[in-house]
Amino acid sequence: QVQLQESGPVVVKPSERLSLTCTASDGSIATGFYAWSWIRQTPEKGLEWMGVIRYDGKFRVNPSLSGRTSMSRDTSKNQFSLQLSSVTPDDTAVYYCARDDSDYGRAWGQGTQVTVSS
Repeated sequence: QVQLQESGPVVVKPSERLSLTCTASDGSIATGFYAWSWIRQTPEKGLEWMGVIRYDGKFRVNPSLSGRTSMSRDTSKNQFSLQLSSVTPDDTAVYYCARDDSDYGRAWGQGTQVTVSS
């Protein structure tokens, strides 16, 4: 069972860019079997899918976040990342990374709380 661990800042100031990294415990980011997602959760909105990146680096994002969301991956470090620019207090959430397997479903990280505040 893969273990996923999110890392990044706890607090980000408004208008700054948020960068989060997810590290996988195995080398599966380099394979073509999985898709790698970022999801966030707030009490008000519930779960919100943010985007997904493939092993080849191609990604797509939620249209509602298009223009300020980017994703990348570093297969040598077994990591993939999320960049969210121009954050506002509405971006305060618990951010999760996940691995999607067509046969076995979704494996989640434990989540990391990010607060946007000056």
